[in-house]
Amino acid sequence: MPEDIVTERPLFGGKLSSTFPHRFQDLSNIREVPDHQEAFADPSRDESLIFEILEFKPDVADNGSATWFLHDLATEQDAEGTVVIEQSGVLEAPGLIYNNIPAVVTTAIGQMAISKGRQGREAQNIVKVYLANLRLKGVNTDVLVTAYEPIVIK
Repeated sequence: MPEDIVTERPLFGGKLSSTFPHRFQDLSNIREVPDHQEAFADPSRDESLIFEILEFKPDVADNGSATWFLHDLATEQDAEGTVVIEQSGVLEAPGLIYNNIPAVVTTAIGQMAISKGRQGREAQNIVKVYLANLRLKGVNTDVLVTAYEPIVIK
């Protein structure tokens, strides 16, 4: 399989950027995306990549924060059968320090059954979800990067 061509893309008006495969199309011109999100999809593979900037959740511990957000995401999407497959410990991001407070990162991989739009429960798709939580405590922000990979599409 040929290597994906990757492109650095500005996010949130250039305040952040990320590098990911060129095959992902920006969804903001296709559907309405909230201001705190940037969403991209590869329609040929039914994969998506979402970047979210959220208010920092001080009641959520660093260790396991990605898992907490994965379960929160499942609740928001009314998902069923959500399981956590893997989670990381807390990793410091030494290049991201603000007010002498370093950012930390946690990750989680899960699987859940979700329906698109109005498909209903009988048409649930099984997806693998890869989630990274970048905790920018110096600016009271949680940044989520979530990738969806279809396992079973109905």
